[in-house]
Amino acid sequence: MNVMAQNRRRNWKQLQATSMTHAMELCVHHAQHVLNRSVEQLAELMGEASHNTLYKWLATGRMPAVQIRAFEHACGINYVTRYLAHSDEHLLVRMPLGRKPEHRELNELNVAANTAINELFKFYEGEVEAGQTISALTALIEDLAHQRGNVEKFRQPELLGGDA
Repeated sequence: MNVMAQNRRRNWKQLQATSMTHAMELCVHHAQHVLNRSVEQLAELMGEASHNTLYKWLATGRMPAVQIRAFEHACGINYVTRYLAHSDEHLLVRMPLGRKPEHRELNELNVAANTAINELFKFYEGEVEAGQTISALTALIEDLAHQRGNVEKFRQPELLGGDA
């Protein structure tokens, strides 16, 4: 399997950033491998006059807060927002709309649960680092909380948004 196919198959939702620069790098990698966007295109979509500004922010990890949403929107994923919440010991739960999940989503949830339990076994056996286990558990907890909200709102769903 070639590198591009591996990156498309990569479970981007399960990845967790370990620093602000790592979060920004993950966003750029997602944009490049999934959306086929260059840093220059990202800067243009963000309304930046020069792509050099974005390169500077990527190198230092110091992006103005007002640019984070535009950056994540251009990249198609929100690693910076997630890193900021997780680094302050908060979980992020996507807004549940009360819609029935697709089978694929439930299968992904099942895989995430099995992965997290496996990571716990490995951690307590001394085979993996705490950070890897915490990432798997965090992703699972957030996904479960989202599904809990969907179940809670199922009988009275909200209007389905663009990112349902």
